[in-house]
Amino acid sequence: MSDGLNGIPDAVRAGQPTVWRNPHGRPAAEILPGLAYGLAEVAEAEARWRRFDPLLARLFPELATGRIDSPLLCLGPDVAAHVAGFAGARVLVKADHDLPVTGCIKARGGVYEVLVQAEALARRGGWLRTGDSYARLAEPDARDAFAAYTIAVGSTGNLGFSVGVMARALGFAVEVHMSHDAKAWKKQRLRDLGARVVEHAGDYGSAVAAARAAFADRPDAHFVDDESSVDLFLGYATAAFDLRRQLAEAEVTVDGANPLHVYLPCGVGGAPGGVTLGLKLLFGDAVRCIFVEPVAAPCLLVQLAEGLEHPVSVYDIGLDNRTAADGLAVSQASMLVAGTVGPLVEAVVTVEDTALFTWLRDLWEQAGLRLEPSAAAAFAAVGPRLTLSPEARGGTHVVWTTGGALLPEAEFRTALGLGIR
Repeated sequence: MSDGLNGIPDAVRAGQPTVWRNPHGRPAAEILPGLAYGLAEVAEAEARWRRFDPLLARLFPELATGRIDSPLLCLGPDVAAHVAGFAGARVLVKADHDLPVTGCIKARGGVYEVLVQAEALARRGGWLRTGDSYARLAEPDARDAFAAYTIAVGSTGNLGFSVGVMARALGFAVEVHMSHDAKAWKKQRLRDLGARVVEHAGDYGSAVAAARAAFADRPDAHFVDDESSVDLFLGYATAAFDLRRQLAEAEVTVDGANPLHVYLPCGVGGAPGGVTLGLKLLFGDAVRCIFVEPVAAPCLLVQLAEGLEHPVSVYDIGLDNRTAADGLAVSQASMLVAGTVGPLVEAVVTVEDTALFTWLRDLWEQAGLRLEPSAAAAFAAVGPRLTLSPEARGGTHVVWTTGGALLPEAEFRTALGLGIR
């Protein structure tokens, strides 16, 4: 019997590695003017980050300036050739696996949304007035006031930690709802922060739905909704400003003749979607964004291939959503992301778990990058995409890593051992 989903390639249904070139892609100039969120909203989010710099510098000793950003690394010629599949490739790494405070890209969204809530509460309560330094929010009276509120989130781990570490630093109570496939060490890390961890037998989507229901209409709480939060989305989008600055410092030209190809691991879609929006606003069609998903959980590919009329799950096409890339183990994509940046996505590449571990090992041994399996996914996509589209070899290729710096040593060593030699 047909499932009625006719736009999804057979290889995707079969759980085979696939390079899907988005047939629904449209020029940025056609799509961006009609979006609900544009450069003004992303610039406003960037300005909010800067207002919080004094507070973040006070709360986290590793942040000398208060800015949460990661290095832009240039891979040596041999490693770049290994990643891209040809000699002479220019491959850079946006090293969010080593992002300060949280060690993962989720800080860009999770920390930001907590700061949005803290600012709103402080202004309503009169604890923060025009002209005050935001470092004021670290004072005991502000912390006592925040303690009356709960910040909640559904997560497989990294978003929960990013929300939790920021919220607990300000004094909020924290509740994180987690799926069965979330790593035990991530749950314990949250408990060590003082967060309440609620475990669910279902997958990530079930945990999010349960948390959303539990915190509906609670005036003393805020639920960080990974599937539909505009604040998360805009927090991620501001990363484009950081990358633009770093590319200029590295004297990397980005224009029609020198395109920027950016490879982004994708779970529910918030982080890669936000980054894509920001990059498209700054660079237009000179940037090409490629999303990367596990073969068992290609939720955004499935959604974009089928269309945006109704939500589609990987379960609908017979896939099981089981992957070692726990941060990418998502059965249904964010409709906010799909509807906003879907036409701006160049391609989606699906990769097997074995490739994640092989690249994790290779990048540690050859470049000293300490990654989670999810963060290694984007490296596994570069070669297959360029094999299918050799005309895309020119320009600069940026692989965006997502987590790994805080991976426990035993977990990392186990992952290294799974790499195929």
